[in-house]
Amino acid sequence: MAQIRVARRLLTEFVAAAAFPILLVSVLAAPVSVPVVAELDRSRAQWCGVQTVPLRPVDRSWARWVAGRLRTRSVWRTDLPVFATATLLSALSLLVGFLGFFGALALVLSPVLWGFGIAAKVGPFTPAALWETLVAVPSGIVLGALTGGVLASVSLLRDLLLRAFSGRRNPDLLAKLEELRASRASLTVAFENERRRIERDLHDGAQQELVALVMRLGILEAAASAIDEERIVQLARQAQGQAERALERLRDTVRDIHPGELSDLGLIAAVRELVARSPLRVELTSTGTDARLSSPIAAAVYFTVSEALTNIAKHAGVDSARIELRCSDSGVRVLVRDDGAGGARISTGSGLSGLRERMRSVGGNLEIISPPGGGTEVVASAPAEPPW
Repeated sequence: MAQIRVARRLLTEFVAAAAFPILLVSVLAAPVSVPVVAELDRSRAQWCGVQTVPLRPVDRSWARWVAGRLRTRSVWRTDLPVFATATLLSALSLLVGFLGFFGALALVLSPVLWGFGIAAKVGPFTPAALWETLVAVPSGIVLGALTGGVLASVSLLRDLLLRAFSGRRNPDLLAKLEELRASRASLTVAFENERRRIERDLHDGAQQELVALVMRLGILEAAASAIDEERIVQLARQAQGQAERALERLRDTVRDIHPGELSDLGLIAAVRELVARSPLRVELTSTGTDARLSSPIAAAVYFTVSEALTNIAKHAGVDSARIELRCSDSGVRVLVRDDGAGGARISTGSGLSGLRERMRSVGGNLEIISPPGGGTEVVASAPAEPPW
């Protein structure tokens, strides 16, 4: 394991040395290049086994993340020093690697070069005889090992400075922690609202139907005792209809809690069933397979589609919608589009707000693009497995 980490450190220093000209040019693109280089350095440190936390969410594009990052003060407190350090240490790695490894290679190959009549000069050393080139071979091996050690030390120095600039109270990490706390609180509220909705639906729907059914059965019993056959048949039919309505409402409520198609057939089949029940004309396009999607991910995406279709039917003023569902081994992305009035905002709808928190809780994200008069796009994406 230790050898792998050392190899990774040497590899990253070679890459940093090769990227030094790019880093110099990126100075001209500052401040955009500052958070990019700093984030890449955090990823480098994590790959080398250091406990660092890259700040860019995996589902967010670099352009959107950099734009948001530049609006924070910590980009100058944290990212700018990391950027400067990365540039200077890359120059050092380039110098050490070029002189050290090329010098070591020249010493190791000096007998071969001597055979071609070339005296390999490394610093003040220039062989004057064949035996001197043979002595230079172990010296080249030692120089190569020392160069590798120096580059590994440079990598460790990068990690030390990265931690020093990040500090124990990195504002970005604190902001991320606060966002997680707020998300957990919002998710708790959303779940509580969902439980209340289920209780209300059961009380106002199936429970009322069952109460009326019980009363009709009581009347049926009284009519039976009076041997009023016509009245008995009428009440029996009414009771049967009441029971069927109560059963249908119970099925709707249970489906809203967790549809059976989602557990039995998967996300794509459940969305197709949802489309079939929708009062809208929905054009569904699905690609890939949902076999690798975990249950929490599939449920979050399903209810996002369900809520989006409900909002279109209620508020968009159109009778059609389009759904693009893409599943893969790495995750899922769904887009629900309508050509309605637009102007939708997550902050104005508790349903969409709760769905966004639900998507975030499983490592996903929910976005709404809804210019006034330009229709609405609801875009949800998530990995195949939650991060927890």
